[in-house]
Amino acid sequence: MQDSGVLRNDIERIAREAGAESIAISYYDYEKDTAGSYHGDRWFHAASTIKIAVPAALFAAIDENRFHPKARLHVRNWFLSAADGKPYQVAASRDANATVQAAIGKTMRLEELALHMIATSSNLATNLLVDLLGREWIQDVLNRLDIHGIDFQRGVEDERAFEAGINNRVTANGLVSLLKAIYSGGYFSPESRDQMLDILLRQEFTSGIPAGLPDFVRSRARVANKTGEISTVSHDAGLVFLPDRQPY
Repeated sequence: MQDSGVLRNDIERIAREAGAESIAISYYDYEKDTAGSYHGDRWFHAASTIKIAVPAALFAAIDENRFHPKARLHVRNWFLSAADGKPYQVAASRDANATVQAAIGKTMRLEELALHMIATSSNLATNLLVDLLGREWIQDVLNRLDIHGIDFQRGVEDERAFEAGINNRVTANGLVSLLKAIYSGGYFSPESRDQMLDILLRQEFTSGIPAGLPDFVRSRARVANKTGEISTVSHDAGLVFLPDRQPY
């Protein structure tokens, strides 16, 4: 990591104070064209940060005219485990968004599901889109983007897959690479890029990166981020936009 002396010491102190068994950080600053990481290639259980990969795959499919963002999808709570192909459901108590649960038996637009998946981390919306797109397509889009630090294996709340050791994994460097691919454009149409950024900017969980910004910055910043938490991990990845400078 650049400026590794003081910065590395601060990171390690914070990790000790938090009682963290392992920690990883990665960054890229568009303004200064600088990058760095601390254990950036260390693999972690992805938790909900894996959901950033799903709109990337969705809007790649939209750009290829496979779907329209306003197309409607039937909302149901029935999925097949990546471990044994047997059905499972997303418990309402394990879903952060009641709106999608309330729509079971009805239809919702793809762009609505993408928003609920990111902004309120709806597990049901996530699995509906994963089923629509297919795990292979999602990983193929990641491969096309030349992202090596994200391993997409299954939908969320698939307990039998979890018990079998089939898990989505990410590295800090992989998440930064994915956010760069979304922001920088090139692969995605301008419309898809802007819509993905808008979805990320509407994130409602702000106790991670947004809350950690210095006081004099926080009131002026816009953060396009996605958190991820389970019992053993706490992640956040995002783009920070400030006035009169490129994001980081």
